[in-house]
Amino acid sequence: MGEGDTLTNALIGAVVIFITTPIIPFAPLAGGAVSGYLEGRDTDGGIKVGAIAGLISIVPLLLIFVLLGNLFAFIVAAGGAGIPSVVGGLGVAVLVAVFFGLLFYVVLLSAIGGWIGSYAKAERVI
Repeated sequence: MGEGDTLTNALIGAVVIFITTPIIPFAPLAGGAVSGYLEGRDTDGGIKVGAIAGLISIVPLLLIFVLLGNLFAFIVAAGGAGIPSVVGGLGVAVLVAVFFGLLFYVVLLSAIGGWIGSYAKAERVI
């Protein structure tokens, strides 16, 4: 967990993102800032570790969204005969849209947070 240990710092940032996502808005900023602060004073390294933390945190977040989506599809499919085929087709489209939206949201905000964290360490703001 020292400066320059990119993978460890990214994992710590990903855990922060995963834990804080249901609690605070724009949680990837916080996780990226933690990983960027731990990474060191280089803002380019902070952006990189923040983006990696965002990519790592996408996996458990998507698993939760898929589970919730399947629960929703099961509840709607129990409603009628013609509904399941419509829900199935829309479900794939929604899943793809959610995946790319979540990927863009989390990775971009994590990279910005990584820059903020490394800048804060360089300038001794925190």
